[in-house]
Amino acid sequence: GAMRSRAEVDATLQTAKLNPAELLPAVHCLSFGPQAGAGECCLLQLEPGLCAELEAGRSLVIRGEKDEQAVLCSKDKTYDMKIADTSNMLLFIPGCKTPEQLNADQGSCNIIHSQIAGFSNNYWELRRCRPKLKKLRKLLMEDPYEGPDSQKDQTLAFSKYTTEDLLSLIQASEEEILHQLQVIDACKIEGYWRILEFDYEMKLLNHVTQLIDSESWSLNKVPLRTCLEELGSLEPTEMIEHILLSYGRKYIDDAGEVYFEMHEDKICRAIAQMLLQNAVKFNLSEFQEVWQQSVPEGMTTRLDQLKGLAVMDKSSKPETIFLLKVEDLPEDNQERFNSLFSIREKWTEVDITPYIQDLCAEKQTVGALLTKYARSSMQNGVKVYNSRRPIS
Repeated sequence: GAMRSRAEVDATLQTAKLNPAELLPAVHCLSFGPQAGAGECCLLQLEPGLCAELEAGRSLVIRGEKDEQAVLCSKDKTYDMKIADTSNMLLFIPGCKTPEQLNADQGSCNIIHSQIAGFSNNYWELRRCRPKLKKLRKLLMEDPYEGPDSQKDQTLAFSKYTTEDLLSLIQASEEEILHQLQVIDACKIEGYWRILEFDYEMKLLNHVTQLIDSESWSLNKVPLRTCLEELGSLEPTEMIEHILLSYGRKYIDDAGEVYFEMHEDKICRAIAQMLLQNAVKFNLSEFQEVWQQSVPEGMTTRLDQLKGLAVMDKSSKPETIFLLKVEDLPEDNQERFNSLFSIREKWTEVDITPYIQDLCAEKQTVGALLTKYARSSMQNGVKVYNSRRPIS
């Protein structure tokens, strides 16, 4: 199209019944450039924190496989990406001056011809979300590490995951992934992240607790060096150190010696899992007796060590206990509740909390989740929760 003249602009203003005196003297005449197409450009709305990340030269990454909803990750946070439609068309105009800039620049020519480089009717909106970390454990559980003598590892046919692999497969930021690897006690073996197979882990833990027992060490002062010297002939020293790190807190005394303070609750819990794994249901009082006898000397078992690991059935006679691991439940909120209500029809808030705690968003409470996904009623003076929908 031909360039508009000032006379044409004034005629257009008159037709539109606009008073030129009330407008800025400069006029933008827009025309579509040759390449201006829809869908060429995407708009992303960033919160100030993410803007600062980009301006500082850091990168943001979009993660997810083909069948997953895309998420955007910074170094330490994860965001859901949703398309937001707008009723106004958004135009991209390179070098466009805003009214403020035009006012400051009085000498500017009063007709500015600008080309539109692209346009869009929507933009991506980011919402902070929980990192999707369930898959991390699932991938590593495909081939748990059964120890140095395992035939499977010698064939080198196991699923291998480096930090890089996990970054491309898991929908979470690098910091969230590395933190979760610590939470699930993964260890790096020959460059690959692995989870110890439970029986092998118990074998290692047993070596350590027996040594503590025979040496009569205090549980909060277990010396690393002696452990490695004594147990190094039985298992690789890095495995001994890994089990001490998993079940204890490392510290260095004044003489520079490395010691571990063992986590009583975590050790008791692991031994309970070992006992419960071999039975569908266990008589609660018998279980408590066997459990206390099975833990290292000087440790005390308590049922609250089993939060998110086992459930007690107080209504059966005699009372029973059975294994239910929170990490085996679905990650999706609705599916998680469906799963819990199919295991047990009615739950008290105390019993269900360990199984839904991890679903709470940033400032959400367990109570708010229950209000949304369950209905409450009173049973013998106790508030219980059941499903809002029929469970198939």
